[in-house]
Amino acid sequence: MAQIAVTGATGQIGRFLCARLHQDGHELTFLGRSRPEFAKAGDTFQEWHLSDTSVRLRGAEALVHCALAHQPGKYRGGEGDDPHGFIDLNVDGTLALFKAARDAGVRHTVFLSSRAVYTPVADWAILKEAADTNPDTLYGQVKLAGEQALAMTCETSDMAGTALRVTGVYGCPPGMSTHKWSELFEAFERGAAISPRVGTEVHGDDLASALALVLDNPVKQDDQPISIYNVSDVIVDRQDLLSAYAKKTGIEMALPPRAPGPVGVLSPAKLAGLGWVPGGKERLQQFVQSLPVLSRTG
Repeated sequence: MAQIAVTGATGQIGRFLCARLHQDGHELTFLGRSRPEFAKAGDTFQEWHLSDTSVRLRGAEALVHCALAHQPGKYRGGEGDDPHGFIDLNVDGTLALFKAARDAGVRHTVFLSSRAVYTPVADWAILKEAADTNPDTLYGQVKLAGEQALAMTCETSDMAGTALRVTGVYGCPPGMSTHKWSELFEAFERGAAISPRVGTEVHGDDLASALALVLDNPVKQDDQPISIYNVSDVIVDRQDLLSAYAKKTGIEMALPPRAPGPVGVLSPAKLAGLGWVPGGKERLQQFVQSLPVLSRTG
């Protein structure tokens, strides 16, 4: 059991991670605007925002940084009409947090990064952790800057650092009734035209199991200041996803055409070397089958 500080705990991804950390017996220190409703006995709360320049992390053995200041519901494009504020909050705030963790003697910091850090690729290229990183979005640039801030901080201390480059995350977060595809399924039931799309995904519980593994393996690898792992599981085309939902619900609506692609496919082989075994297409099917019918059209 360890004391672990967590930012972004009440977000869709943070809820998956906190549920797993609680399951594994850890006590959590929540850094945020309010104490989460799922906090347990032994957990603590500290008011915090990415704009804070002073952070106290006394007693935490590890830090999991999930928080991101962005427009609601958006990651790519999350800067809205204030790109400078987006950069200032997320880059400067993250660097201040990592320095505070170092100064407090935190032994291991895990940063939730993104597949968006990679250079856009075509032809279904397989992306390993050493692939080029030249992101074409401000979101990707901010996440890459976060990785660089963690590396710089770890180079000047004994703190271990890990970046999880995460793909799209699906599943119903603990304590929530909605998920990333709620609006998509609702629009499909209404008969709205759905644009084609294909992308890579991972279930939130599988991401949480990846976090548990890296927390148990905080060593620096390959003579690099931080360890980096891709976290990705399945390729999902909206046509296949909505087809499965239509069969489950009995709804007869026109499916979108298959998306032409291509997308870059993250290789999770390095994480698999730690013993990571995600749920694959079976877990995706189980998720779809578990969903209630949102509405019935006449």
